[in-house]
Amino acid sequence: MWIIELTFTANDERLAARPAHRRLLEQLHGEGVVRLAGPLADDSGAVIVLDVADRDAVDRLIAADPYFTTPGVSVAKIRQWEPFLS
Repeated sequence: MWIIELTFTANDERLAARPAHRRLLEQLHGEGVVRLAGPLADDSGAVIVLDVADRDAVDRLIAADPYFTTPGVSVAKIRQWEPFLS
């Protein structure tokens, strides 16, 4: 699995782009690709947990979602995660 950590700034473009981004995440959740996703409680960023084979798959997902390059959204970290409980 992989964790994408996002950071946000107060930018109206980010807020306008969020509904389409969430629809895509919901679709990917239905396909089993996105396991968990959501904003941090203070809305300073978000966490997305992906169940994909490798970093290339993560990069393709990021490239396919314009939200990740919307002003006000930054990918802070991408980390591989190996949970032992689910």
